[in-house]
Amino acid sequence: GSKSLKNFCVTWIIVWIALGVILPCQLLLRIQAQSTVIERSNNSLGMVEMSGFICGYISCVFYLGSRFPQLYKNFQRRSTEGTSYLLFALAMMGNCTYGLSLVLKMPATASFRTLYFLHHLPWLIGSFGVLFLDIFVTAQFILYRRHEARQSGVVVLEVEPLLVNEEAA
Repeated sequence: GSKSLKNFCVTWIIVWIALGVILPCQLLLRIQAQSTVIERSNNSLGMVEMSGFICGYISCVFYLGSRFPQLYKNFQRRSTEGTSYLLFALAMMGNCTYGLSLVLKMPATASFRTLYFLHHLPWLIGSFGVLFLDIFVTAQFILYRRHEARQSGVVVLEVEPLLVNEEAA
């Protein structure tokens, strides 16, 4: 119970620190981009749009944070037993195609690209960031599969002679 509570508290602290850093930086970048691109109306950064960005960054933090417990658990156990690789493989395909759809939809003119990129930054970080973390999960599946095969072979070799020797004695 207390370990789960501690993990929950640490997660929330990290989320709020990340939001405290990311959101002001995002606002500064957007203000700079707006002054260099096209003159926009005063209400362009309305409450609805800002709420969308806040939700996007919160989603990004949770989405990226969702992979670390599994990575850590696999590392701690030196095993991926009980974890579905198909789930991660399909998530990788989904994140790859989603991120590519955002990149391929980018405007042709350079002045609009910056603004487009800034508008879609939380979703780009979320999709490509999780794709990057899923590559580590894939590496764990490969690494620990070999390790588990070796380990299970060693266990059989160690257990069988002990049982045979004790029965003979």
